[in-house]
Amino acid sequence: MQPGIWQILIIAVLALLLFGGRGKISGLMGDAAKGIRAFRDGLKGDEDKGEQTRAGALPRTESEKEDLKS
Repeated sequence: MQPGIWQILIIAVLALLLFGGRGKISGLMGDAAKGIRAFRDGLKGDEDKGEQTRAGALPRTESEKEDLKS
């Protein structure tokens, strides 16, 4: 069984990712960590906005409070 063109292309792309460009897997992992950190910071920013909209909400009536308790 001989490798097809798609298998050769996949192997070439993987080799370029591992050994080309920066040449280190740790550099790739560092970039992934930066992306995750930016994503978490973005989520924290969304939570802050949500709290601001809740703070500006109208107060609940006594009947609404009773409905929430049950």
